[in-house]
Amino acid sequence: MDKVITISREFGSGGRELGIRLAKELNIPFYDKELIALSAEECGLTEEKFLHYVEKIPVLQKSLAEQRYTPFSLSYEVPMSDQVFLAQTRVIRKLAEQGPCVIVGRCADRVLDDSINLFIYANIEKRMKRMDLLDTGIELQTMENRIREVDRKRKEYYQYYTGCEWGKAQNYHLCLDSGSTGIEGCFQTVMAYIMCFEGTSRD
Repeated sequence: MDKVITISREFGSGGRELGIRLAKELNIPFYDKELIALSAEECGLTEEKFLHYVEKIPVLQKSLAEQRYTPFSLSYEVPMSDQVFLAQTRVIRKLAEQGPCVIVGRCADRVLDDSINLFIYANIEKRMKRMDLLDTGIELQTMENRIREVDRKRKEYYQYYTGCEWGKAQNYHLCLDSGSTGIEGCFQTVMAYIMCFEGTSRD
């Protein structure tokens, strides 16, 4: 295994759990919340302040890809949320340079050029059931609203910083329905795909 695996996921679909399983099986590092500390250090912020800007986009701004800054522009001062994204991007690329790993979220599938990209999803009922099993103490209706809100923010964030459509099959190597097969089924499928992927790469 010589590639980074990126995992994009709907909230409550089990993408983090799958990532941990893959990293353990492949004996490679796993990064999710760990990226927060590394990225905060990269841009000189405390973790608390960094979290304030994570997965947020500037209000009433063009996408980052469309913005053009010059030393003489009134918009020369880059919004903090953009600085946070750029810091995360640098950290993700540094980690990829160190060798194979599993990275969850943070638009890593678009940041890296040569990674294996997964998208994990499930219907809302299966995700609500999964979150309920985690004993969050949140009522089901409130949880449904929470899931939909997190998904909306992730979609907008991904679109803003990459210009691509979050969850669109063409943007990933594998899209997996954890609600149908469970995490174990997704795990077995990804492992089989990796073997085929590596075999093709060597041909």
